[in-house]
Amino acid sequence: MSRPLFMGIDGGGSYLRIAIAGRDLKPLCAIRRGPANPGVIGRAEAAAVIRQAIAEALAQAQLQPDDIAAVAIGIAGASNLHSADWLIHTIKPALPASLLIPSSDLEIALVGAHARPSGILLLAGTGAAVFGIAPDGRRLQVGGWGYLLGDEGSGHWLGLQLLRRVIAKYDEGASSADDLPSRICLDALGLQMPRDLIAWLYRSDEPAAPRIAGLAEIVLRLASNADEALDDDRRWAKSIVDAAARTLARQVDLARSRLNWQRAPIAFAGGLLENDNPLSLSLARRLRLSQRPRAEHPPVIGAALLAQMEWSKAQTV
Repeated sequence: MSRPLFMGIDGGGSYLRIAIAGRDLKPLCAIRRGPANPGVIGRAEAAAVIRQAIAEALAQAQLQPDDIAAVAIGIAGASNLHSADWLIHTIKPALPASLLIPSSDLEIALVGAHARPSGILLLAGTGAAVFGIAPDGRRLQVGGWGYLLGDEGSGHWLGLQLLRRVIAKYDEGASSADDLPSRICLDALGLQMPRDLIAWLYRSDEPAAPRIAGLAEIVLRLASNADEALDDDRRWAKSIVDAAARTLARQVDLARSRLNWQRAPIAFAGGLLENDNPLSLSLARRLRLSQRPRAEHPPVIGAALLAQMEWSKAQTV
């Protein structure tokens, strides 16, 4: 092809997405597959998933590997800070002639949200973190330690609080039928008793973290109906969402302070913040924003844009 084409690869905690676009960033294809976090499914399986998705993206766009001028990849659990070699080794066999840009899921989301490589990004999906790039190029991450060490305020954290509520009420002797969060949770999972959660949680056929994160929607739905006139069950959900918003807002404030950039533009990304809900709206208020920030582009297009920018730099050398 005469025009340069760029591939973006975005591997979040729950889904892998691939897009191919030209300079106008209009996608020629869109691929979505299951998780590709090597920390969750292992490096060998993650690499296989990514390579297969690349092949499917090329086929969907009716392209050959040599048609891709550059590719940028950001995978949760495999930042270029510690896994650049693995990222390159994963992509190189599928796109041997392309310029390869190993990145991180946070960087491609920031570039997409701001349509440039600067600003602050608050990402809350399966995991959660704050990432900033100052005008002078300084980079900073706050949070994002993964579901075993932190990720407070993430979808996984919210879902885990719901599961803990279910088992605590059960251990206290309360009937699941009388506890609204427990009843909704068990019904959503098709389970009869809280003890059934053990088999659901620890089965080995798919990663637990994305499934737990999927329960965050229940907490948000309960919190959206919580006010003083309603029962303690719904107010519990609001308290959990408020705790998540406090933690995430504090991380943004830390990033502003450490970058010495109090007026840094802020963007939201991730499944929990891509629409108006109790968490995203609470965060906007706490951060003194007039409304929920809308991202210019999704992370997968941010990756394509990053590939385009790095390819353009290489042409001038």
